[in-house]
Amino acid sequence: MRALTTVPLQPDTLDVVDVPDPTPRDGDLLVDAIAVGVCGTDKEIARGEYGWAPPGHDRLVLGHESLGRVREAPDGSGFATGDLVAGVVRRPDPEPCGACARGEFDMCRNGKYTERGIKQIDGYASEQWTVEAAYAVKLDDRLSDVGMLMEPTSVVAKAWEQVDRVGGRAWFEPERVLVTGAGPIGLLAALVGAQRGLDVHVLDRVRGGPKPALVHGLGATYHHADPESVLDRVRPDVVIEATGVPAVLLAAVGGTAAYGITVLTGVSSAGHRVTVDGGDLNREIVLENDAVVGSVNANLRHFEQAADVLAAADVGWLGRLVSRRVPLADFADAFEPREDDVKVVLTFDR
Repeated sequence: MRALTTVPLQPDTLDVVDVPDPTPRDGDLLVDAIAVGVCGTDKEIARGEYGWAPPGHDRLVLGHESLGRVREAPDGSGFATGDLVAGVVRRPDPEPCGACARGEFDMCRNGKYTERGIKQIDGYASEQWTVEAAYAVKLDDRLSDVGMLMEPTSVVAKAWEQVDRVGGRAWFEPERVLVTGAGPIGLLAALVGAQRGLDVHVLDRVRGGPKPALVHGLGATYHHADPESVLDRVRPDVVIEATGVPAVLLAAVGGTAAYGITVLTGVSSAGHRVTVDGGDLNREIVLENDAVVGSVNANLRHFEQAADVLAAADVGWLGRLVSRRVPLADFADAFEPREDDVKVVLTFDR
């Protein structure tokens, strides 16, 4: 069968190659691929910036934003032929650490976790794949065109769970949320905010293209002014930061309402220096009981939450997040950005 693979740490090795058909182990589902999403992580691995092949292999099958239909399912697994499914990305470390032992493998303490399509386990960008039934999540069948949004939605579900947990330290009933960044993570974070009945605001630097309309489609407010002025006007109770831009995240941390919560989901690249009054920022955080938390990856619970979020969403709106569908054979095109891209996916036509 065909699969999209690369040699980790070696740029310009991305290619579709023939790999052996998967052989399910006891408890595995055999799944026919429908599509995989392409995200910044995939592009970084393709550029040779990081990534780990499975032990004893030179190449890594990419793809962690999965969607497929079950071809074979073991008896008693809770799945059946034809079910629409997505696979969880991370697996707990084999030792395991305390977090992994309790099913919180997204919070692994020793870094020995593995990840499909990223670290030591082949991903889902192949015509067929297997997944342990315990790490598969069933999707509403209406999501057959957009279910590859499950993985980014799981990251968002975890971020909102962190808001709930931090807010639970005292009375907390947020009214306004500001999402910084209108990429897939930001837009899906805004979707959850809208589903929670909050006054949702989204900040991004672009004025045109599909992003403003997608935000308005949620009944939310779109902003493209400088972060400080937007924060002054909105005074959000919650900020979901999805850009990783240092100046934006620092403004967000210091710009919430009292007892505000900022969740950082964007990953910054090194070497970007900004000038900040550390004393003033510290004073703001301490005197207003603000909280700042980093959040990345997701565990099985968050994937299940994501399935509920997508099932409750307008499927037409979700479809507009997918700006391009690229056949596997034209994979290189999917890795070349276009100005109006939101989410690009690779498809597996059978």
